[in-house]
Amino acid sequence: MKRNLNCPCGETIVGTDEDDLVTKTKAHLAANHPGHDYSREEILFIAY
Repeated sequence: MKRNLNCPCGETIVGTDEDDLVTKTKAHLAANHPGHDYSREEILFIAY
C-alpha cells in the first residue's frame, strides 16, 4: 500500500492509507497548485 508522496514543491504528503493519501494530495494541490488536478491513478502512480 502506498502512503507517501513527494511533491515537486518539496512537501512530503503522508496518508494513513491510499484513500487518505489521495484526499490529502488533492487538498494540497488545490491549496498550493491551482489548476493542477490529478486522478487517483496518477497520484498513486507517483506515490510510494
